[in-house]
Amino acid sequence: MDRLTEREQKRRAAESMLIANIAASRNELRELLDGVSSHWGYEDGIYRFYHQSFKVFHLQVATEQIVTRLRSLLPDRELNDWFQSIVRDGTGKQFDTSTNENWLSETRPIVEAFFHARYFLEMICRYQDVIKEPPQTLPSGWASVLYLYGLR
Repeated sequence: MDRLTEREQKRRAAESMLIANIAASRNELRELLDGVSSHWGYEDGIYRFYHQSFKVFHLQVATEQIVTRLRSLLPDRELNDWFQSIVRDGTGKQFDTSTNENWLSETRPIVEAFFHARYFLEMICRYQDVIKEPPQTLPSGWASVLYLYGLR
């Protein structure tokens, strides 16, 4: 067996583990998506960005909850480097009076991190009942989930 075949087998085993862990967490994932998609979890948070309210900073809590859950689905793998960079740039921020002077540069990364985290959670929930084993033909949303876990 050549190295590429062995590598592909390991990748498919990791993808199968991801699918199994998603299935085992089905209800918790759906509850989290429902919460971060609710009026207070989504609609109000984005409104607060445009309203220039410090409450946009609350989106960081949802982002961190999502990322923790995403990591737990395949804890032995690092998440995508770009995704981690986006999350780093959009979390751990605190409001102070100077924030208003640089509103876009200070708060847009918070919204961006939330959007990316929510997107991956939504794709996982969308495909959790469709993908039962590693597919031959990849839907775009599932392919992006594989990128998140370095499996594509």
